Amino acid sequence: MKAEDIKKILIAGAGTMGRHIGFACVMNGYSVVMYDVKEDAVKKSIDSIRSKIDSTAASGLITREAADGVKENIVGMSDLAAATAEVDLVSESIPENPDIKGEFFGKLNGACPPRTIFTTNTSSLVPSMFADKTGRPDRFLAFHFHPGSKLVDVMPHPGTSPETVETVRRFSELIRHSPIVLKKENTGYVFNALLNPWLLAALDLVSRDVASPEDVDRSWKEVTAMPIGPFALMDYIGLETVWHITDYWAKKKNDSRAQQSADMLKEYVDRGDLGMKTGKGFYDYGRKM
Repeated sequence: MKAEDIKKILIAGAGTMGRHIGFACVMNGYSVVMYDVKEDAVKKSIDSIRSKIDSTAASGLITREAADGVKENIVGMSDLAAATAEVDLVSESIPENPDIKGEFFGKLNGACPPRTIFTTNTSSLVPSMFADKTGRPDRFLAFHFHPGSKLVDVMPHPGTSPETVETVRRFSELIRHSPIVLKKENTGYVFNALLNPWLLAALDLVSRDVASPEDVDRSWKEVTAMPIGPFALMDYIGLETVWHITDYWAKKKNDSRAQQSADMLKEYVDRGDLGMKTGKGFYDYGRKM
């Protein structure tokens, strides 16, 4: 299948990343299905995307009539069989655990048409960790987005077909993004390979009670003249996502200090303080986002 043949996209996982990807796809003429096992997450994602479409119209970038048409091309579902009907490409953004992802893709393989390309938006894993469980490893790769940026990573595993790599690379251009095609698998791609150690260092300082989140952020911003520090960035990413990544690798590497940081994050997750999307994380944003 060529990129120009792609018409319908399934976004699996209706959180922050799923919403970003869904918005990019629907704004560029694709039919989008937002899927999540949680019905409230599906509703919130649809409301958020439609609100963003309205904001785009209000800014004059598209007409009101065009915005209304775009909104008709996005639907939400919590039934997997219905969500997978006639989809051409799947973008998955579920929890950062290879067993969970592998099991989910196995279900998708039985539900999606044979032509469907599977992609994972994983932040820290590599596709070969669960490629065989997809049932179609030749049509599977990592396709990773960065909220607030047009950059996307296209990362095949050794079994990904060259045709699939080219289709996804070209598709990223059709949704007006800028692809980096990695030469080989690498944990964290390019940017996250730089970002994740920085976030872990910040978490380590706070979990060991060296400094507060506010002072860690202030130190980073004042010295580097950057507009945002690591804890504010984690609030933006979503603390549940940061916890999943930190906890997985802490256990994988038997790293007690990283586990201490993961345990600290889990306290926020258990309270429902997930960052900007809930109105509170390391910082209090005063309202639901």
